[in-house]
Amino acid sequence: MASLLMPAAMASTHAAAFTRSRPWSEAEFAELLDNRLTFVVGDERCFALIRVIVDEAELLTIATHPDHQRQGLARAVMTDWQAQAAQRGAVTAFLEVAADNRQACHLYAVSGYSICGNRPAYYPRQDGTAVDAQMMRRALPTAN
Repeated sequence: MASLLMPAAMASTHAAAFTRSRPWSEAEFAELLDNRLTFVVGDERCFALIRVIVDEAELLTIATHPDHQRQGLARAVMTDWQAQAAQRGAVTAFLEVAADNRQACHLYAVSGYSICGNRPAYYPRQDGTAVDAQMMRRALPTAN
């Protein structure tokens, strides 16, 4: 599902979904979307922002509005962006996830990702603490 999602809608969903760390602003989303290597899939309920450089895809962020969680939207968006990244030439996908984000870690595991690294105290929390980032990767299916 291709998207015409606007930066303001992305920022609103991101702010609703990211309550323990700083959400991204409309300006940040607009700047990322201005880059020809970056694309978005989904809608205001759930979206993913991805960058493909040569043969590598990076999930920059994925967000599901709390009103729409546990409906399979994130799994569908994961499948969609990975297919689109493969069509753009990516053969490997990478992402980072806060180690304490159990729902996201589960989503990525069932989507075929495995941990390939760790960034200690990478994500600052609003309470002044920081949590590790788990770096994950997977091979993408070849595009048809």
